[in-house]
Amino acid sequence: MNANDSKAPDPSGPSSTDAALSDRAQALRLTPVSRETEDRLAAIVALLEKWQRTINLVAPASLPRVWTRHVADSLQLVPLAGEARRWVDLGSGGGFPGLVVAAVLAERAGADVTLVESDTRKAAFLREAARIAELPVTVLPARIEQVAARIAAGVEIVSARALAPLPRLLELAHPFLAQGAVGLFLKGQDVDNELTESAKSWRINSRIQESLTDRGGRILIVDAATPLKSAP
Repeated sequence: MNANDSKAPDPSGPSSTDAALSDRAQALRLTPVSRETEDRLAAIVALLEKWQRTINLVAPASLPRVWTRHVADSLQLVPLAGEARRWVDLGSGGGFPGLVVAAVLAERAGADVTLVESDTRKAAFLREAARIAELPVTVLPARIEQVAARIAAGVEIVSARALAPLPRLLELAHPFLAQGAVGLFLKGQDVDNELTESAKSWRINSRIQESLTDRGGRILIVDAATPLKSAP
């Protein structure tokens, strides 16, 4: 056996880099974007990986697949929004889908994406990511209930990802839906049960689309939702 045969492969070397590049390539095959948008997304991901060491922005187990699990999952909402430019993301957390949406909308004149996040540390991350990627973003470090009515006018899309069960989510999004916004909500495979439960207190006009990135994932598109009057 020669000297080279005795060397064990380095598990943290090229293989981990190759895996990250493969994840990025797979995500962009699923949800293609321009080169400029890809650069903005790469800046967001790099900052997230840095801040993740001290703040839990995403589930740690999902970090090796951040492009497919989080970036592409968020990107798939953009085609569903048509030419919308005014977008509000509720409970933005680590920036999914809000920052990702803003990275795409940065190429549209007049784009305005508002991220509502009550956790001040996460809000600080969102502001820094928006700064370094030069995104058309406003971060509101507040509870949704405190700001929704004030910012709802003129919003075209309201989004949320893993924020709350649908009955509660409709309450939070209602100020926007009542003003004509369309809701784009990333949900799991139990969305039918959530709709059944919500129908007890809401009249909902909605559609469901299967996720491109998660076999169990669903996108709930809410065109309108009106609270039912309480029975006397």
